Amino acid sequence: MRYLTPSLAVIALILAAGSTAQAEEGMWTFDNFPIARANATLGTNIDQAWLDRVRLSSAKFGGCSAGIVSAEGLVMTNNHCVSSCVANLSTQAINYAETGFTPRSREEELKCPGGTAEILTDIADVTARMHAAGAGLSGQAFTRARDAESGRIEQEACGGDAGRRCQVVSLYRGGQFKLYTYKKYTDVRLAFAPEDRAATFGGDLDNFSFPRFAIDAAFIRLYEGGQPAATPTHFVWNASQPVEGTPVFVSGSPGSTQRLLTQDQLFTVRDVVLPMDQLIASELRGRLIRFSEESEENAFIAMDPISSVENTYKRGRGRMAALVDPAFMRMKAGSEADFRGRVAADATLTARVGDPWAELAAVQPILRETYAAVALLEGGTGLGTTPVAGGSQLFSWARTLVRGAQERARPSAERLPEYADSRLASVQSGLFAERPVYPSLEQVRMEWWLSKTREWLTVDDARVRGLLGSESPEQLSARLIDGTTLADPAVRRALWEGGLAAIEASNDPLIRYLLSIQDETRAVRADWEARVEAPTARASEQLAAARFAAYGDAVYPDATGTLRLTYGRIEGTDVPGQRWGPFTTFNGLWDRATGAVPFDVAPKLLAARGRIDGETVMNMAVSSDTIGGSSGSPVVNEAGEIVGANFDSTVLTQRNAYGYDRNVNRSVIVTTGAVTTALRDVYGMQRLVVELGAD
Repeated sequence: MRYLTPSLAVIALILAAGSTAQAEEGMWTFDNFPIARANATLGTNIDQAWLDRVRLSSAKFGGCSAGIVSAEGLVMTNNHCVSSCVANLSTQAINYAETGFTPRSREEELKCPGGTAEILTDIADVTARMHAAGAGLSGQAFTRARDAESGRIEQEACGGDAGRRCQVVSLYRGGQFKLYTYKKYTDVRLAFAPEDRAATFGGDLDNFSFPRFAIDAAFIRLYEGGQPAATPTHFVWNASQPVEGTPVFVSGSPGSTQRLLTQDQLFTVRDVVLPMDQLIASELRGRLIRFSEESEENAFIAMDPISSVENTYKRGRGRMAALVDPAFMRMKAGSEADFRGRVAADATLTARVGDPWAELAAVQPILRETYAAVALLEGGTGLGTTPVAGGSQLFSWARTLVRGAQERARPSAERLPEYADSRLASVQSGLFAERPVYPSLEQVRMEWWLSKTREWLTVDDARVRGLLGSESPEQLSARLIDGTTLADPAVRRALWEGGLAAIEASNDPLIRYLLSIQDETRAVRADWEARVEAPTARASEQLAAARFAAYGDAVYPDATGTLRLTYGRIEGTDVPGQRWGPFTTFNGLWDRATGAVPFDVAPKLLAARGRIDGETVMNMAVSSDTIGGSSGSPVVNEAGEIVGANFDSTVLTQRNAYGYDRNVNRSVIVTTGAVTTALRDVYGMQRLVVELGAD
């Protein structure tokens, strides 16, 4: 959930100032991109006009990134970014994950339920307003005042315009606030997806690794008024064979990095947050695998959820490896020592900012004590990798309905921030989406959540007694999931539009249950906001001020799920655990294939072997600075041409959450050449090849 993220995602600057920053380091905002530095590093000649074209050609699709590749709304992203859409459109009889989705005309392109895409059109500075809103306040009053002001700013800028979305973004850990305005598309249709096996060859064994042999690419199309959207600004398709050493840029929306965590904060993540996240994610994975093995229907239902949780678990494993690496931690400690030394040497600066390190250290015992409760009962802390509250989609809808009704009875400025007037359109879009719901899977997820909550908070915790009453997790989840009618979007719409009166009159067991646990869950959230979120935000804002004073403002903020530009070169790596060249080819795929899962080639792809040039590069490695959320990011050359899409990184690269290391940091890219080959020679999508100008 967004509402806890800004003050806990620990938005930071680079590890140190210019002398220690590595050449390719930085997930840069488009209004502060170091053009001269990038050109000097890469030998390129980009300018502001180039940046503007790249920004307007880049899109955000759900939690992924994407690139516009034609004048008629065609957008390329990763296949795993459309997997939920594919699952929602599939049935056991027609499973597009197995067959691929290959519409022969635009009329056959199908709408992704609840799918939205956005293009960043404007960035404005609102720092003064946001700082003034919190001036002189502390505790929950501080967080609520800031939330209310951001809601007002967003409403003033976008109002009720359904075609735009405005978002106040916290940068530099509260040092700056920017208003991001997006062109929003709510009619997003699937235009092409390959067989899942073509995109996931190697399965979990190859995930977060290189060499890779995956065509992890798909196409969606933006629609307006029932017609393909006009997108005159777009990337030009370049399917030429890539060349080692070529400079490239990666434009996308990386999710969250935590590079300016103090040492005390970092120890909390290492000792409390990641261990809990990994343990509960591993159990969910086990439950889902067991569920999938019970029947063919269950295997179909669980395919996408299993892939998602495996991805989350492996990402957490890589991050934990970084935090127990003595050399990496010494580097982090050295960075903090340099920063503190610069501040201590300036008496005026010290007097102005105080000792934010000590203030953050004082918060850590409280955070350690309360993290499990807030993560399990509320979710969305921004510290961990596994949102768990409720577990199931039906639970999430029920909470949105109950809290939405309660909050909308108040003035916008007094609500929880996710229900401010400026954000209701997005809430409704997700709530009203017509997507399939599988009660058996919902029950597995809710059982898991209830059992983990009881385990971590203990049986004697009053909040656990409030959650379970006299029932077991199995009994309660079965009763609630079997009895609810919230899978029907018409029911959800009626309850939402009926407001608080309809919610309080409802006999739906899941609605009644959410009503019954509001006191406990809201209390957990309020305590977290007052004792963790607010003091962390205030101290972090002081750290940001000290950072600007010590190093200047020619530095990048941490990733926040907003559009960024990174750069690097096409190259392999030669360090322990990562020794390989920059490219893989179709010939390499045929050599790696064994015919047994997960190294079985997708049937249509295998059948086309004789039509494919085996030397065509499938995947390549790039030294760009990326993180989760960068999936689908267009990879662009100096000419502004798209040459691939980011779809993965390596396990060692997961330390990128806390600091960039050029020696190990590699992004994994599917090339436009491989995508063109798949469209033309495997799936018969010649009409898209023509639209891309690749015929």
